[in-house]
Amino acid sequence: MKKFEDLDAFQRAVELSVIVYQSTASFPDAERYGLTAQVRRASVSIVSQIAEGQGRLTNGEWRQFLGQARGSLYEVQAQVILAQALGLIDAATHQRLRSAIIKAAKPLAGLINYVRRREKPTTDN
Repeated sequence: MKKFEDLDAFQRAVELSVIVYQSTASFPDAERYGLTAQVRRASVSIVSQIAEGQGRLTNGEWRQFLGQARGSLYEVQAQVILAQALGLIDAATHQRLRSAIIKAAKPLAGLINYVRRREKPTTDN
């Protein structure tokens, strides 16, 4: 098994988080504890959940953390839509973020499927 640092899902999540930080650097100071903090926290959560999940003892636990990472990815997506609606980002920045979200979503979905296949099936008695 690869180290979490070598997983495509982790690397794409790091790239997304970097773009989120760059894109929110110009948000107004009034948003420091609002949308800026929220979208940054969600993007960091994706990275953290992938790493922490791989350190868990069972595939079921790992899958659960990957599910949380996926939820945080959706949260970032929603917040990017909101940021554009509020005029905090322009169309080009929105597109850059959306592209990074898509690039992060594909390997994360693949990793979730991989872990699901590795889980031991339960038998009903």
